Amino acid sequence: MTALLTEPINGILDRLHTASLRDDDLDIAPLPSGASAQQRADALASAYMPVSTQGGRLLYSLARSARPQTIVEFGTSYGISTLYLAAAVLDNGAGRVVTTELSAAKVAAARANLAEAGVAPLVDVLAGDARQTLSTIDERIGLVLLDGWKDLYLPVLRLLEPRLAPGALVIGDDSSFATVQPYLDYVRDPANGYLSVNFPVEDGMELSCRIDS
Repeated sequence: MTALLTEPINGILDRLHTASLRDDDLDIAPLPSGASAQQRADALASAYMPVSTQGGRLLYSLARSARPQTIVEFGTSYGISTLYLAAAVLDNGAGRVVTTELSAAKVAAARANLAEAGVAPLVDVLAGDARQTLSTIDERIGLVLLDGWKDLYLPVLRLLEPRLAPGALVIGDDSSFATVQPYLDYVRDPANGYLSVNFPVEDGMELSCRIDS
């Protein structure tokens, strides 16, 4: 039986998905125009902003199939998507997840959730700006999940590109959001070395295979 559907991971995911339903009821003050990534992270520290259950199961299935040794996630939040990826690593029997989060409150919560699920040894949670934290990775990356601030998808991908393994899978969540368009324009242009297709799950996921590395 997959770790995804057994305890404690299954129960923790159910709890976190249920808690995330309260996101719509949060009273969050409007942010000033041009707010920094840190300001946005601090303002939304109580918001889960999770991947959907179906999106999470897709992530798990892709990671099980690709069997990447190194998975990189941009945007940990409370660790929901991280748990799906870590469950795949656990069931694959090898690999690790490197994830990064700007909100200190969310870093602490994600680490606690991962420890409770028993997968903390498989995950490195990096605190800080992804443009700095992910620059420390020096091994080949087999799978990337972009699920942080949408305007940073492309800068983060460009940062990671030199370390993408041939055939690496890059997943951009919430691909229907207008702020993701510059990223989509990039990965959908074959001249940039990707074969890309949109998958209709929740708010959309762009699945891009690195064909030029």
